[in-house]
Amino acid sequence: MKTKTQTVPKQYEGKMKLYDEGAVVRNRFGGASIELNALELSIYDYLMACEMRKDWKGLRVGLDWFIQNNSKAYMVLLD
Repeated sequence: MKTKTQTVPKQYEGKMKLYDEGAVVRNRFGGASIELNALELSIYDYLMACEMRKDWKGLRVGLDWFIQNNSKAYMVLLD
């Protein structure tokens, strides 16, 4: 099985902090949780910041990234 390499979306480059380690993240509404790697956690946090700023284009970029790169995390945290 070939593993897909995850990369930072071009729209996020230089705008977000890249973490060194991942963490377990809990869905803020339902309480389900999932472990994210360092890049996924970085993108998730930036995506949440986009939501707070009402940056809908930035939010869409992050949602689409999760759909393509970690659909299980998308379903647990963002769907």
